[in-house]
Amino acid sequence: MSVGVLLMTHEAVGKALISAARHVMPKLPLEVDAVEVPPSADPDVMRTLTAHHARELDHGEGVLVLADLYGATPCNIGLSLSELGVHLRCVSGLNLPMLLRVLNYSEKSLTELAEIAASGGRGGIFIDHA
Repeated sequence: MSVGVLLMTHEAVGKALISAARHVMPKLPLEVDAVEVPPSADPDVMRTLTAHHARELDHGEGVLVLADLYGATPCNIGLSLSELGVHLRCVSGLNLPMLLRVLNYSEKSLTELAEIAASGGRGGIFIDHA
């Protein structure tokens, strides 16, 4: 068993990140899916759809929700899934380094992966010293 990974993003972000991750790692070691929330989406409809996706990803170890922007609709929907009985941890600020770090530690628990995601996201940020 392993943790499922669900990307909760604005339109076109989640699938692009999965595609980029597959460019780096052609065989992803964890099951990853994306729910992209269009601007005109009904949050209640998206919540139901997202709960379905999350349940499909949960094979007993829970689901790591990686959201693009804290406080935005995709993140809020992801956070609300726990109210529907989905075992999850949610980390916002999604970027490619965060996703790749999670995929490189596929054997870790849900709680550990949440910490690894946050660390990977922060660690992937670089400022030149010009």
